Amino acid sequence: MKLATCKIEYLDKAKQLSEDETDRLLSRMGGKLFKRFKKEGLSNQEILGIQMEIEDEQLMEWRHKIAEIRKNDSKKKKSEK
Repeated sequence: MKLATCKIEYLDKAKQLSEDETDRLLSRMGGKLFKRFKKEGLSNQEILGIQMEIEDEQLMEWRHKIAEIRKNDSKKKKSEK
């Protein structure tokens, strides 16, 4: 039973990764998570796709938070003047 899957676009991106890029991506993934996905019967490309999707979501959240912080900072600066 496959519990986790990735979007097709991430699967396509994972297939295009070089060996060095694949190694770097897997090094950012926790060992336990990789083993769990392997037990579920996922291929390496599916696992890489899932990791890429997770990292993209985290990056979008980070950008959103930074935008909010900058917005609040600019409001504070305007109110101080």
